[in-house]
Amino acid sequence: MKNKFGFILIRPQLGQNIGSCARVIKNFGFSKLSIVNPRDGWPNYKARMTSVGAFDMLKKVKVYNNTLESIKKYDLVLSATARKRDINKKHISIANFTKLIETKKGLNIGIMFGPEASGLSNEDLSYSNSIIQIPTSKKFSSMNLSHSMTVICYEIFKTLNKSKFKKDVKSLKIISKKNISKFLSHLINLLNNKNFFKPKEKREAMLLNINNLFYRCELSNKELRILASIVSNLSKKNFKA
Repeated sequence: MKNKFGFILIRPQLGQNIGSCARVIKNFGFSKLSIVNPRDGWPNYKARMTSVGAFDMLKKVKVYNNTLESIKKYDLVLSATARKRDINKKHISIANFTKLIETKKGLNIGIMFGPEASGLSNEDLSYSNSIIQIPTSKKFSSMNLSHSMTVICYEIFKTLNKSKFKKDVKSLKIISKKNISKFLSHLINLLNNKNFFKPKEKREAMLLNINNLFYRCELSNKELRILASIVSNLSKKNFKA
């Protein structure tokens, strides 16, 4: 399903941003990048320099003279923007964007990104089905081209690869309460020898707190051995030559 997505840069101004976008789509496993009327022409040396390990993405880039030609192969076209646009188009949140992806499986989906200085024009937006609004601070809503693409690609990748985002649970063997009890017996004997439990009337409360502390811990056998070794060494008298 990943290859059903294509990313279209409309009139990008900086070759460096095009190269960074190539890296982004490769980071998330996509491969289709199109460009409409790049300001500095194509191919672009600066794009190649910033693409680093994603130069293969640039070699497959398709260049178009106008926006309409670039979107004809897609069944569904979405436009990315950081701000609300005064146009008669449905604006969808990032959350609803991911829901849309799940309900439109099998469709070829193109996502348009506008030029760095001005964003997509109303004519560009007129070709899209909906506008994806990327939430940003009201004080500074403009995003770098590659950054906005990163947000969109990440959300698509996350939706398509839910298993990768499940919390990892390590299989850690927890020490038995019997061994915790042995350790605490050793610790309490050492504390008694140091007259730690003062005043005497607070001894029971202190012991209860010690129990609560160690019995709630999920220590491994190795961790308990280290802890016991630390306690034993701290209890030894300092050697004097």
